[in-house]
Amino acid sequence: MIEKVSRHIHQRNSYVVNKLGYDPLYYLISVANVLHCENSDQVVYDVIEEYGLDNVNRILCTNIPTEFGMGKVYTRLIVDTLYPDEDYIEGILRIYNDEICKTLDDYNNGAYYEPSYVIARAYKNGEF
Repeated sequence: MIEKVSRHIHQRNSYVVNKLGYDPLYYLISVANVLHCENSDQVVYDVIEEYGLDNVNRILCTNIPTEFGMGKVYTRLIVDTLYPDEDYIEGILRIYNDEICKTLDDYNNGAYYEPSYVIARAYKNGEF
């Protein structure tokens, strides 16, 4: 959902997670089992309207991977780097605010194609 919303409004993922914040992200994750049955475009429009997300009318890249593919990349990174005392929402906020997102979201360099352990190691080292 984060990836799909950010693509729709042409903003970076970090903008979406920061604009939503902890409580709305927690709520959206808690109702994900219901929302996945809804029309995904309608869910995107509802999230944009309800949380006042801004569209900047720009395209990050013309040839980009699917939102499901990138969602999997970020999910694996969050799970692979989750701290013992950290919940999943805190992990989302931490990862999407890290500098690694600039590299992963630059679809021209192909970093998102790397195996998950390489991406996790790059995150921990602070660079690719």
